[in-house]
Amino acid sequence: MITAEMPVKFDRKKHKDNTLLELYINILKPRMIEEKMLLLLRQGRIAKWFSGIGQEAISVGVAYALSSEEYILPMHRNLGVFTTRGIPLSRLFSQFQGKPGGFTKGRDRSFHFGTQEYKIVGMISHLGPQMGVADGIALANKLKSEKKVTVVFTGDGGASEGDFHESINTAAVWDLPVIFVVENNGYGLSTPSNEQFRCKSFADKAIGYGIEGITVDGNNVIKVYETLKNLAEDIRENPRPVLLECVTFRMRGHEEASGTKYVPQELFDIWGRKDPVITFEKFLISEGVLTDELIEKNKALIKREIEDGLEIAFAELNPKPDTTKELGEVYESFTLSDSVARSGNKIEMRFIDAISNGLKLAMDKHSNLVLMGQDIADYGGVFKITEGFVDLYGKDRVRNTPLCESAILGAGFGLSINGYKAMVEMQFADFVSEGMTQIINNLAKSHYRWGQNADVVVRMPTGAAVAAGPFHSQSNEAWFFKTPGLKIAYPAFPSDAKGLLLASFEDPNPVMFFEHKALYRSIHEEVSEDYFTVEFGKARLVREGEELTIVTYGLGVHWAIEALNENADIHADLIDLRTLAPLDIEKIYSSVKKTGKVIVMHEDTLTGGIAGEIASLISENCFSYLDAPVMREGSLDTPVPMNVDLEHNFLPKERFKEKLLKLWKY
Repeated sequence: MITAEMPVKFDRKKHKDNTLLELYINILKPRMIEEKMLLLLRQGRIAKWFSGIGQEAISVGVAYALSSEEYILPMHRNLGVFTTRGIPLSRLFSQFQGKPGGFTKGRDRSFHFGTQEYKIVGMISHLGPQMGVADGIALANKLKSEKKVTVVFTGDGGASEGDFHESINTAAVWDLPVIFVVENNGYGLSTPSNEQFRCKSFADKAIGYGIEGITVDGNNVIKVYETLKNLAEDIRENPRPVLLECVTFRMRGHEEASGTKYVPQELFDIWGRKDPVITFEKFLISEGVLTDELIEKNKALIKREIEDGLEIAFAELNPKPDTTKELGEVYESFTLSDSVARSGNKIEMRFIDAISNGLKLAMDKHSNLVLMGQDIADYGGVFKITEGFVDLYGKDRVRNTPLCESAILGAGFGLSINGYKAMVEMQFADFVSEGMTQIINNLAKSHYRWGQNADVVVRMPTGAAVAAGPFHSQSNEAWFFKTPGLKIAYPAFPSDAKGLLLASFEDPNPVMFFEHKALYRSIHEEVSEDYFTVEFGKARLVREGEELTIVTYGLGVHWAIEALNENADIHADLIDLRTLAPLDIEKIYSSVKKTGKVIVMHEDTLTGGIAGEIASLISENCFSYLDAPVMREGSLDTPVPMNVDLEHNFLPKERFKEKLLKLWKY
C-alpha cells in the first residue's frame, strides 16, 4: 500500500542518461507552463485554469512510454500528455484561449479537444464517457490485428461514474488492449476519498472484473514510465485490459477559483516533500545526469518556447462569427451513392425483413462495419433481425454486448475514431436513456467540436400499440430532435426502411434510426433485393389532394391512410416525413401553401413533441396561406399504459380522425 508519508524512491536501473534527461525535460515543461498560466490568470490575461501541479509524473510517464501511434485519452490535468506528444505550444495556448489556431476553432476550451495528428482524444466534462470510447479504439486495433495499446485516464472521483464499471467490464469480457489509469489524488473537487468510496485501493477493484490491478507511486516518473512501458509491451502481444492506479496529490484547487481551503495543510506539507519535479531533479543531480548549468539551460529553452508560443497565441484574432460556417460544420459532408432504387429483383418483404436485408447488404459493402447489441449474435436479437448473421460474418463483427448501453455507444464512437463503422442496437428504444451522455455529448458534438466524425448508427425499436407498457413503448425521438449533430430516420414502409438504413451506413454522421415495432411484421410491400439508398431530408408524398395537408411519420402514416380510406371525400396531401433530421420543410410548406389547411400528428405525447415544432414553423412561414388554424395531435401526456384499451385511448389515432374531420369541415 502506497501512503502519503512514503518518500519517492527512484531507481534508475539500466536507464540511460539520455532517457532520464528526456523524462526530466518532459516533466519540467508542463510545470513551467502551469506556473506561467497561474501568473497570467492573476494578471487577468486568461480566464480559467485547471491545474495538474503535483501530478505531472503520471501524464509524462504514460505518454513517454507509448508509441506515437497509440491513442491516449487524457483528462483536464494531463497537460504533460499533450506536451510530451509534441504539440506546438502556440496551438495549445490558442486552444486554451478559444483562438482559431487551436483544435476546436474557439468552440471548446482547454483540454476538451481531440487530434488525430497526435492520437489524442480529449475528455468531455462528464468525466466517465471517455473510457467507453477507449474500448472502441482498442477494439478496432484488435480487429485490425494491430499490436497497439490504448490508454485512458480517469480520476478517483470519476471512477464513481457508471461508465467506469461498464467500460472496464466490457474491456474484460472482450479482452481489449486498454490500460485504465486512475489518478488517485484523494479528492473529487472538494469531496475527500472517504466520502467517495470505501475501497482501500482502486487496483483491488480489478479483481471483480477478472483483470490485473496494479498500484504505483504516481509521483515517481521512472516508476510510472517503467510500469507503462512493460505493460504496453506485454499487452501488445497478449491483448487484455489492466487497471493501473497512480497514487498522487493535487497541489492546487479543482480549478483556481475553488481554492484549497477544504484540504488540511498537513497534506500539502507531506505531498510537497514528494513533488514529482523537484524530487526527480534532485535524484538526477545525485546520479550525475543533471548539473546546475544543464538545469538552467533547459529552463531557459522551455521559457523561450513558452514565450514564443504565447506571443503567437495572443497575437491571434478571435474567431469571427460566421453563421453559415457554424451551421455548415455541425455535420460532416458526404456524397450518397445509389440514391435511386433499382427496379428489378423485387420481392415481398415485411418491414422487419427489409431491415435485416439492409443490414446484410451494409455488412457486405462495408467490411469495417461492426454490429453491437444485447443478444444480437447467436440469438439473433429479440426481434430476430440479426438471426444467422454470426454464421455469415463471425462474432468479431456481430458482437453480443454486456448490458451497458453507455459503454457500447462510447465504443461505437471509438471504433469510428479508429477507422470503423458501428451499429449499436438498443434492444428497445426506451433503454437508450442509459446512454444519453454518449449520444448527446459525444456523438452529436464531435464533428462540430474537433472535426471528428462519429460513424455510428443507433437502431431504435420504438413505439406503442403492442401492449408492452411504459418501459417498452415510449416514443422518444423528440429527445434527439433538438440536438444538433444527430440525424434521425423514422421510416413507415419497408422500402424506405431499407433504403434509409443503407444511407445511414454511408453517412459518416451519427444516425438515430427508429423502427416501429408494430410495423415489423404487419406491413409489407415489394422491395428491391438490390442495394439502394433513400436520401435523408426528402419526405414522401403518400397521397395527393387539394383540400388539406396531413404531416406525420412512422405508424402515424398508416393511421392517416386508414382515416382517408374511411373518409373517401377527404382529398388530402399525406406527407410521410421519413426523416426528422434533416426535415423536408420545403415539401411541407409547398403542400400547405397549396391546400391552406394542415394537421400534424405524432405518436409521442402531445406536449413537447415534433408536431408542435412543425406547427410553429408552418404558422411562422405560411400564415398568409392558411384558411384554418394549424392543428396537431399526439398521445396523451401520460406514460404509456399496458392494458390494450388504455393504450388505445392513450394513442392519438381516434382523436386524429375526429380532428381531421373538424379541419376538413372548417
